[in-house]
Amino acid sequence: MATIINMPRLSDTMEEGVVAKWLKNVGDKIEEGDILAEIETDKATMEFESFHEGTLLHIGIQEGETSPVDVLLAVIGEEGEDISDILSGNTQATTTEVKEEVIEEKTTDSAAAVEIPAGVQVITMPRLSDTMTDGTIATWLKNVGDVVEEGDMLAEIETDKATMEFECFYEGTILYIGVQEGETAPVDSLLTIIGPAGTDVSAIVANGGAATATVDSSSEKKETKKEEKIVEEIKTSTANTTTNNSGGRIFASPLAKKIASDKGINLADITGSGENGRIIKKDVENYTPSTKTVEASQGSTSTPSANFVAVGEEKSEEVKNSQMRKAIAKSLGNSKFSAPDFSLNIEVDMDNAMASRKTINAIPDVKVSFNDMVVKACAMALQKHPQVNTSWTDANTVYHSHIHVGVAVAVDDGLLVPVIKHTNTLSLTQIGAGVRDLAGKARNKKISPAEMQGSTFTVSNLGMFGIDNFTSIINQPNSAILSVGAIVEKPVVKNGQIVVGNTMNLTLTCDHRTVDGAVGAQFLQTLKTFIENPVTMLA
Repeated sequence: MATIINMPRLSDTMEEGVVAKWLKNVGDKIEEGDILAEIETDKATMEFESFHEGTLLHIGIQEGETSPVDVLLAVIGEEGEDISDILSGNTQATTTEVKEEVIEEKTTDSAAAVEIPAGVQVITMPRLSDTMTDGTIATWLKNVGDVVEEGDMLAEIETDKATMEFECFYEGTILYIGVQEGETAPVDSLLTIIGPAGTDVSAIVANGGAATATVDSSSEKKETKKEEKIVEEIKTSTANTTTNNSGGRIFASPLAKKIASDKGINLADITGSGENGRIIKKDVENYTPSTKTVEASQGSTSTPSANFVAVGEEKSEEVKNSQMRKAIAKSLGNSKFSAPDFSLNIEVDMDNAMASRKTINAIPDVKVSFNDMVVKACAMALQKHPQVNTSWTDANTVYHSHIHVGVAVAVDDGLLVPVIKHTNTLSLTQIGAGVRDLAGKARNKKISPAEMQGSTFTVSNLGMFGIDNFTSIINQPNSAILSVGAIVEKPVVKNGQIVVGNTMNLTLTCDHRTVDGAVGAQFLQTLKTFIENPVTMLA
């Protein structure tokens, strides 16, 4: 019997998708696990996997076409099967028949097979970014027993890129929560179950959310004990101190309470940084107890010894690595140990740039930073030196005709690289507005994965921290990254005279597989010319 496949919801905010590429054609045999198509969402282009076997009988959305979620995408069934009813819109009977067939197959396979009760929805850990392999529950916004509606926010999930809200697409009562706050679970593992109030879902829970395996009494007992343990942990975490030293109420997130309980920290000793002084996760993680000292000669009235030894608390603690920090470590580790890199340094005269910036910013509603000038100069230099605007693969060197400059931004949990698309076509003011917008989103964890993908070159600027010179690790698959230092006032020689000047150090780190030393040096010379003569960037 034919199976209807609709446009999937591949991200928490996805409302429509574009079929970027079909990997199967009508008439092809499909196995469970085959990749049917590449679908572009509002966050990234993702592979869409088939969960059915059969022959691809119909494709409803062609390559390049956009379609809302839940619209007919494809039909899989038996070769030669008549699907005219489906294509004409009469899908009710077909859907019923498919459901009856599945139930019949389950009953035949095992008399004790687990079946999902009517109205029950099993929700698994979603893939909220294209590189996400597991997720951590930062905060549950709903509890077991709560009634939820479509569109309600269920939880905040920490991915390898950001902490994102996860939206509910069903209505009902939360019957079970499978991943507790602070816990990490792989994508597609059991997250929660929603359905009619009072529905028994113990068999589904015991089977890990699947609906086709046999459940024995021993597994039910194990799951019962596991649920009792989880309930006890929740009770323990919520039983943590909820009044301050003055007897007033303490406002703290559930996750903050649980972490404090696990570490034995009294919430009354912590100052909250959240709204209205609410204690949140980072407040507990960053809390350091005050060091206590003990007098060397307690109770003695004699003069202290010259060999007085200070006594204090020695303490170390382990802070769980965030998904973002793990992703950064993996990416930079792969880059550092796979790319044979080298670095080139150059000093740039910034006198003209400083004067030009002052003139530009005198215009009402216009604000341009030195970093904006560097980004624009890089884009123009990349046009003249396409060898630097490349990516290395084992088989080819990929030359990018587009220029997308990534700008490294420091955030609380690490480093994000928002991308200014088609940088070479933008003016200084457009670049400045784009950088400020994306940097703000990154710091507030509101940036989408799509806004951090596709860079062909990266700029990292630590000048605002007073760093004169440093070397960055290449942001692969880029071939180079530019490190920008602070503008320093110092004596310089001009026209044979020592005068006061303003200079800035630039360091270009290159992948030697794609960029040779001479190419990197020529790129820096061109970059220097643009920065020292800003008028050339206004043409």
